[in-house]
Amino acid sequence: MKRKIYLVILIMTFLASNSFAQLFRSTSKVGTTAAQFLKIGAGARAIGMGGAYTALGTDIYSIYWNPAGVAQTTSSNEVAFNHANWLADIKYDFAAGVINMQDFGVLTASFTSLQVPEDKVRTFDKPEGDGRTWDASAIAIGLGYSKNLTDRFSIGFQAKYIRETVWNSGSSGFAFDVGTLYRTPFNDLMIGASISNFGSKMRLDGRDIRYNDDPNDNLDTGPNNVPALYRMDDFDLPLTFRIGLAMDVISTRYFKFSAAVDAVHPNDNTEYMNVGGEISYDNMLFVRVGYKSLFMENSEQSMTYGGGIKYPIMSNLSITINYAYAKYGRLENVQFFDIGLIF
Repeated sequence: MKRKIYLVILIMTFLASNSFAQLFRSTSKVGTTAAQFLKIGAGARAIGMGGAYTALGTDIYSIYWNPAGVAQTTSSNEVAFNHANWLADIKYDFAAGVINMQDFGVLTASFTSLQVPEDKVRTFDKPEGDGRTWDASAIAIGLGYSKNLTDRFSIGFQAKYIRETVWNSGSSGFAFDVGTLYRTPFNDLMIGASISNFGSKMRLDGRDIRYNDDPNDNLDTGPNNVPALYRMDDFDLPLTFRIGLAMDVISTRYFKFSAAVDAVHPNDNTEYMNVGGEISYDNMLFVRVGYKSLFMENSEQSMTYGGGIKYPIMSNLSITINYAYAKYGRLENVQFFDIGLIF
């Protein structure tokens, strides 16, 4: 078993070294990656704690933050749905399911969707619209597996298909998420690490980049109306490396206070930290607060707040409802809602 753990650590180190090769740089590279919707986050609990979830999360939303956390879930199965009215009336949804096969590990599935509302096609000659409309959307479909290698050490991964469309054009890609989670003997301090969106580049293709060209710029000489394409660049996915710490600072029969901190390295922005805390009563009522993107240059993100309930409907069935509020400075503030069933 120790050999397996060492092998996992070696693989994570290799992936992290490749990640850091892209992450350490003199410029921030803001706006240079595709599939930006993959960075929004999932789960109102995680958002309410500022996104500090790499080491704390052991529920269904760990699929997004650290796939290894799902292996430590105490439930047999779980389904959940998360919705947010994102900036500029954009709709963001995340749905996931977990099947716990006990000693054989945990199977996971997730679906992420982003929808840009339909709008008029505006041109220089017709700024109020030329009669046509356009929209944009993005999806990610993931399948994953997580397992406890020991009673304290877990691993997990997820493979994802990614698709983005803008009007009549689109691009596709594939990515992997991988993570580890370790529960230390020191007051059950949790240490987590994950790499998200390690995969292919994406290039826009479709009807909108095609046009007819006259290479001679003269209608009297041929050839005329030669089919041509605008040359499109390849764009990396938003590769993200996270490492986090989490611990139950206070734990009594009814009250518990959990604190978490994440250090984050993205390949398209400066490094930053997420911090958060959660107070729970009888594992039923929850209040959360956090700070997202601490130390990130020119960030509009800041404080986050949230709360939730976990109510047992039957002996083997519980419902969870969570809410989070995230401040975005000069932009619109965003609210997240999620609901889930544990059975």
